Amino acid sequence: MLSRPAIRVLIVDDSMVFREAIRKCLEKDPLIEVAGTAGDPFEARDKIISLRPDVLTLDIEMPKMNGIEFLRRLMPQYPLPVVVVSSVSGGVFDAINAGAVDFVSKPQLRDPCEIERFHRELAFKIKIASTARVADSRRLRAQRSTSPGRSLRRDIIVAIGASTGGPEALSEVVRGFPADMPAVLIVQHMPPVFTEMFARRLSSSCAMEVREARDREPVRQGIALIAPGGMHMQVAGRGHDRFVRCFEGEKANGHCPSVDVLFHSVASCCGARAVGVILTGMGYDGARGIVAMRKAGARTVGQDRDSSVVYGMPRVAYDLGGVERQVPLGQIAQTVLDMAGEM
Repeated sequence: MLSRPAIRVLIVDDSMVFREAIRKCLEKDPLIEVAGTAGDPFEARDKIISLRPDVLTLDIEMPKMNGIEFLRRLMPQYPLPVVVVSSVSGGVFDAINAGAVDFVSKPQLRDPCEIERFHRELAFKIKIASTARVADSRRLRAQRSTSPGRSLRRDIIVAIGASTGGPEALSEVVRGFPADMPAVLIVQHMPPVFTEMFARRLSSSCAMEVREARDREPVRQGIALIAPGGMHMQVAGRGHDRFVRCFEGEKANGHCPSVDVLFHSVASCCGARAVGVILTGMGYDGARGIVAMRKAGARTVGQDRDSSVVYGMPRVAYDLGGVERQVPLGQIAQTVLDMAGEM
């Protein structure tokens, strides 16, 4: 039996200390090979050509050219999967919009627990990135054209789950919703702090108000709530008096927040007065939950293979019978509006 070739990684960071820390981390994993390192984008460009890596790790703050500008110039010529390695910063979302697949926050090098967390997360996300479809997001955005078409019921809830590739996909979908959209609840696999930044960023570009959820916050028309990083989110209550519960808990399917936790609560609380959406992501979180939603009478939609960065979660959900319709990313917002308008 032939073994799978190791994933070749090029490390791009202006800090020699972090380059070395990342190199030592990745060399411990037999499935990953460090093809080389680069201290700035110009050196990285040359090494991409000579070394032909499978995945790039990329810092944002660098001399000569920052990582975001490098991505914007790189992706059209060399569409490589990129994992951003950066300090906590809203710039990671600019990097994702520019084509990065995912991000990992830099650890405090004096904290052994933080370093261990960083090692596990980075290796895991590099493996996921190596399977990603690096799409032209401008082409996907060009497909979007939405219209409510009819009045929407106030007591409907739209529940959305996403993982790898999710920030860009969620931006595309939520931007297609009108200001009077029924309440939207979102789980995006993302660590603490980043969910609040993501919510603020999304809200600034959408007709809906988007914010990080707070425990016992009412669920209201025109507002999208994002589960806080490191906390599960469920919906509770009845009719127009529904609210969310946000709480710490054990990981479900390896994640906290978990899409399944949200979807199962929507199935129990809302029944047929809901639409479930499962977007790009690795693994199977949300698949069983969206099956429960469909069995309870909810309408459901999944992102199709061609427009998914990682066709994992939508595929499992579809294979289990939880997805009523699979559509390209650019058509999901309109599909949700159509389904909600038929209720």
